[in-house]
Amino acid sequence: MKVNVEGLQFSYNGKVVLEDLDLPVREGEFLGVVGPNGSGKTTLLKNIGGILKPDGGMVYLDGKRIPRIPIKEIATKVAALQQENTVGFDFTVREVVEMGRFPHLDRFERHSDGDLRAVERAIEVTDLREFTDRYVNQLSGGEKQRVFLALALAQEPELLLLDEPTASLDINYQIKIMETVQSLQSEGLTVVAAIHDLNLAAQYTDRVALLDGGKVKVIGAPREVLTKENIADVFGVEVEVEDSEVKGAIHIFPKTGSINSGR
Repeated sequence: MKVNVEGLQFSYNGKVVLEDLDLPVREGEFLGVVGPNGSGKTTLLKNIGGILKPDGGMVYLDGKRIPRIPIKEIATKVAALQQENTVGFDFTVREVVEMGRFPHLDRFERHSDGDLRAVERAIEVTDLREFTDRYVNQLSGGEKQRVFLALALAQEPELLLLDEPTASLDINYQIKIMETVQSLQSEGLTVVAAIHDLNLAAQYTDRVALLDGGKVKVIGAPREVLTKENIADVFGVEVEVEDSEVKGAIHIFPKTGSINSGR
């Protein structure tokens, strides 16, 4: 799915969060959205997903303005993984993943063979086979995050929106989540992810959009965007940027005592 954000404006209680923001997302790419806390990353994703209504500007999905797209169509084509996900009752992993098929079902309609195949594939690609009969509330944070990713993938979306998908996870779960998403993106899924860790963004995304003050400061390949000059300007910290051992990637690390207190 191709996404175009044009002149997007959004405010919370009179405070401007997004201001005349433009963002093109290519079909089938993995776009990372980075920026300081409060720069508008989560708000941007919610506007793209149709959860929030902008004060101005427009979001287009495959050339269609969101207000003109039926809610059910958006629900079947766009899936989102939030920062925090919970279930109110004791559901098993399989039951939660099956919820991803709800947008495709009419009221009281039962799961078809196609629905069940989509659920099985989502369980498989997120490596949850051994957990299917366990209750979600009994799992670790990283395991739960994979369950909710599987729920999103069971929708068989064309666009996947991820809000800090690796936040507070151990490094092994961070890698599992990012590699799973990257493998699906290589099959044609369009992914837009707000990412806190600049090194993960540098390693796994095709392009990065750097937000600052509710606008896109720069967008491009990770090594073009995540420069020490841009990072110092937006985050207020001095870093070094070097070539990584991972082919084509870069590694970012802060200099000791480099925080700019005036930022």
